[in-house]
Amino acid sequence: MALRRDFLKAMGAGAAGFVVGGAPRVFAKPDGRSKPNVILVMTDDQGYGDLGCHGNTMIRTPSLDKLHAESLRLTDFHVSPVCTPTRASLMTGRDCVRVGAWATTWGRSLPYADEAMMPAFFKAGGYRTGMFGKWHLGDNYPFRPQDRGFDHVVCHGGGGVGQSPDYWGNDYFDDTYFHNGEPRKHTGYCTDIWFDEAMKFITANKDRPFFAYVSTNAPHSPLNVARKYYQPYVKKGVPGNMARFYGMIENIDENMGKLIARLDKLGLAKNTILIFMTDNGTAGGGRAGKGKRWTGFNAQMRGRKGSIYDGGHRVPCFWRWPGGGLGGGRDAAPLTAHIDIAPTLIDLCGLKKPDNVKFDGVSLAPLLQGRAGTLTDRHIVAQFRQNNSPPAKWGCTVMSEKWRLVGGSQLYDIKSDPGQKTDIAAKHPDIVKKLRAAGERRWAEVSKRFDEPSRIVIGSDAENPSRLTGFDWCAGTPWNQGHVRGGSAIVSFWMVRAARSGTYEIALRRWPAEADTPINGAVKGGKAIRVSKARLKIGKFDQTIDVAQSDKSATFKVELPAGPAKLETWFIDPKGAARHGAYYAYVKRL
Repeated sequence: MALRRDFLKAMGAGAAGFVVGGAPRVFAKPDGRSKPNVILVMTDDQGYGDLGCHGNTMIRTPSLDKLHAESLRLTDFHVSPVCTPTRASLMTGRDCVRVGAWATTWGRSLPYADEAMMPAFFKAGGYRTGMFGKWHLGDNYPFRPQDRGFDHVVCHGGGGVGQSPDYWGNDYFDDTYFHNGEPRKHTGYCTDIWFDEAMKFITANKDRPFFAYVSTNAPHSPLNVARKYYQPYVKKGVPGNMARFYGMIENIDENMGKLIARLDKLGLAKNTILIFMTDNGTAGGGRAGKGKRWTGFNAQMRGRKGSIYDGGHRVPCFWRWPGGGLGGGRDAAPLTAHIDIAPTLIDLCGLKKPDNVKFDGVSLAPLLQGRAGTLTDRHIVAQFRQNNSPPAKWGCTVMSEKWRLVGGSQLYDIKSDPGQKTDIAAKHPDIVKKLRAAGERRWAEVSKRFDEPSRIVIGSDAENPSRLTGFDWCAGTPWNQGHVRGGSAIVSFWMVRAARSGTYEIALRRWPAEADTPINGAVKGGKAIRVSKARLKIGKFDQTIDVAQSDKSATFKVELPAGPAKLETWFIDPKGAARHGAYYAYVKRL
């Protein structure tokens, strides 16, 4: 998205004319002794209204409320309406549709391999980089966090704990997570582990600049959390699932308190940029209750996760950097977005922007540091689509500071109608025309690579063997382990690229290797399917082999040339029907 930057002149030397709710302030100069550390914390499915400091009178978030009171807050900050698109834009500073990651699976949760990402910028600037929790931008080379610039990674697979790429049987408690790609057993609750591992990383790198990305899978479903966190909400009349959702957030809040205390103890708080945000609108905090039961709080916004109305994509964003003058419990009102964070951190941390990167976002450093008044004549787009096909042009919201053009035809004055209740497009055809023109300009830019898939690379020295999962199938996907257990009747394919020519061994499995179960068998709680043959098609290779009752995999040897290919699989029942694909394929260059 081409964005025009027009910073108004500052209202005086160092004055912060953009600040809402307080007098203009002269900001301190950044601490020049060393580059600032950066900790970026992003929670999953927590909305703007799922915080006490934003007016939710039911939820308990004392640590985040305190951080809010100490931070500079972007009050009109937007992300994408669902997980992957937000993460793609956050890491690249570019439109999620432009980078090919507009969906949460279907082969479209993989930003193009040639897209530069934030950890690489930090690494090139001498930072130690660590990632903890949810990545959701690819589980295979060249899309993994360690391929994108992170030195140290502790993460689950896929878009959530218990999804198809995750280690089999994970359920939030005492799970096995991936350390730089290698599975390692942990004891404890998932969110506690992400923060504990992040604090170990911070402690180990306290004497050098670091970038820590703490991205929790909570409070995303399944809503698993210890009883002590959710039962008090049940007693107060919060419906069961929402009580668990709030309990997960309370656990996050507790961990945020521990993280901040660790920074204080290590003497790092002053020169650390601490950012808190979420990845989309609330998923569990706005459901209606019955009778007098609590019905949630969404800060008067319309829509929830997955909506292109503001409730789907307007989220909290707090910045605290005592040594750089960011804080004081002050609000910055201009329209801002996830695409702005990468260019902003490049400026604040003195990093070099790669010459070949064109950001769709802008640096907010002048805004944050009080060196400019506001951003004007700016348009930001919120969009996604949940399949492999490109989004529809007007399946989006085009935003300016005053207006929202929803779906290309509905117009709302967000200042006078924050709940987006009254469509006033007929009264303002000139505004509709202007916003549609901005949308057309953006579309001409982001649609240039729509015919280009993101391909998993097989046979690379960086990942050999590769473990492919149905999560990345390009059509209907068994995206969680429940679908695998239930034997979802889906046949699809992966888009891949062979790193080099040679002999490849491809083992097709119904269950992942760690489940150690025959194709025709069933794990506890799972459904057996009947398979007598397996078929593999890739490039010119197309072969069918018999499958015995005890076989845990159907293994093929294939001569592959280097280059792109479509990898298709079928499990065939005794009647000759191919109702299932191989949910897992292990590909090894011999």
